[in-house]
Amino acid sequence: DRLDEIYNIGTCLTVTEFEKSWFKIGLAPETLRRTNLGELKVGDKVNLERAVSAGIRFGGHFVQGHVDTTATITSKTPDGNSLYIKLTLTDPSYIKYIIPKGYISIDGTSLTIIDVNDAEAWFTIMLVAYTQEHVIFPLKKIGDKVNIEVDMLGKYVEKIVSGMLKGDGDGADGYLENIVKKYMDSRGKT
Repeated sequence: DRLDEIYNIGTCLTVTEFEKSWFKIGLAPETLRRTNLGELKVGDKVNLERAVSAGIRFGGHFVQGHVDTTATITSKTPDGNSLYIKLTLTDPSYIKYIIPKGYISIDGTSLTIIDVNDAEAWFTIMLVAYTQEHVIFPLKKIGDKVNIEVDMLGKYVEKIVSGMLKGDGDGADGYLENIVKKYMDSRGKT
């Protein structure tokens, strides 16, 4: 069975060499800048997941393993058999892609967002008992950094709509801006 790509703590990586009991991966400087991979030590636990092939049934969120930024765990609070976790983004500019009841990938695990504080760039998620038992995220401590991949669809929508509104070459070259201008011109309000 050939290993081509793996998701290692939420990061899409290519296997460069492998044997039955080990494998090697290549890490680019960009990967080290955007992720927490450079902070890993020998013996640290990681999630490993093979890439999904195109021909299988898909019932989850779109997770690519293309990490956008990191976040720091700022609190962990038990709630019955669930675990409520608060995280603060390293790069606050990504908070605009995080919405309540949306999803986010944390160390490669797709999770539903509970609360969001745009001004302070933090958000919360809740892990049910089953998820706590099957991923490494609950083993992390307050102060640990985790890899964050925001919803790619939100980034696409922003780029298209921004181009349509601003006419900056993206989207439809200011299509909406031109419509508003024509409307205002027709009413004599330039």
